[in-house]
Amino acid sequence: MHIGIAGNIGCGKTTLTRKLAEYYGWTPRFESVTYNPYLEDYYSDIQRWSFNLEVYFLAQRFRDTLEIAKNKGVIIQDRTILEGVQIFVQNNYRMGNLSDRDFATYMDLFDLMMSLVKLPDLLIYIRSSVPHLVSQIRKRGRDYEQSMSLEYLGGLNELYEKWIGDYKGRLLIIDGDGLDYENRPEDFALVTDKVDAELYGLFK
Repeated sequence: MHIGIAGNIGCGKTTLTRKLAEYYGWTPRFESVTYNPYLEDYYSDIQRWSFNLEVYFLAQRFRDTLEIAKNKGVIIQDRTILEGVQIFVQNNYRMGNLSDRDFATYMDLFDLMMSLVKLPDLLIYIRSSVPHLVSQIRKRGRDYEQSMSLEYLGGLNELYEKWIGDYKGRLLIIDGDGLDYENRPEDFALVTDKVDAELYGLFK
């Protein structure tokens, strides 16, 4: 079984992935921080190297997806291949960093890959407002995240909501603003009750 955790930067995906894996005895799969040979070029000329960078990331994420599909146990994944494409590549395209031609080629490649794999058995989307995301990003204090603008996070949120609104698979939406499942056991219990209901038919 494949369970994906989705949500904007700072919403708590990694924390929820870890806690659900510990609670249910599932195998966590965190977003791999893989060396990308295009990264240095990308930051020196974003428009020139966006396509190369994104195709490289797509190949890595597709490899992860194939490995998860072969696994017989329950894998819970922090960010799926879907978000890399539907949110971050879409945002790069919207910002003018990918040409129409490159974007169309990229999406053709993604569609071909998705014809070979299936959607997660359950996608858990953590819905969070921009003020909440900003608060969480400041709290964790990663230097490279501190320069993110409200407009950037808001744009990503818009893409997330559009994607989730059109999503065809099994979906569970969690209120990221209203729950502190890291520090309040009662809040985490609310999440596990919802997961139980989706996966095992309890409390329906």
